[in-house]
Amino acid sequence: MHILFVCTGNTSRSAMAEMLAPHFFTDMSLTFASAGTRGLHDHAMSHDAVELMRRDHIDETAIKAFRSRRITPQIASDADLILCFEGRQRGDIVVESPLAARRTFLITDFVNLCEASKREGWIEGGTFAERIDSVIANAGLLRPQLPEPEDVADPQGRGMPAFVEAHNTIVRLFKRLAAALE
Repeated sequence: MHILFVCTGNTSRSAMAEMLAPHFFTDMSLTFASAGTRGLHDHAMSHDAVELMRRDHIDETAIKAFRSRRITPQIASDADLILCFEGRQRGDIVVESPLAARRTFLITDFVNLCEASKREGWIEGGTFAERIDSVIANAGLLRPQLPEPEDVADPQGRGMPAFVEAHNTIVRLFKRLAAALE
């Protein structure tokens, strides 16, 4: 299963999520990538994101190799699950790649869906991919009972405290997601 993280510029939130995800989700059938809805092509991660990834002991080679990219319909269609950090990013993807709409979520919404699916006993499957697919299949039934999903604020241009906040939010969301899908 290929999971794509999408933010605006693909140099902070989605880049950090791509780097952190393998440390929370160790199922070898999962792959992770990232893109931005308005990002410039081929930029390194922002300096503050790099610093946080180093603090997390993310492989230095992976950090240096990272390059931003803008999402395209092809990138969207290659993903089995797309997790965005702001509602408007999801909207942009759905407009550009309508066939991806069913599997494109705001990350906070998807975490809420996974937790609700677990509470209801609706998560099925022996593999991580099967469990994610079961959540996606039940999303329409569960969404009306869920809280409004929240955006994960863009830290770009707001200094290291904003990056720490975004990073810590991503880590908390990954922990919740892993617990719901285990």
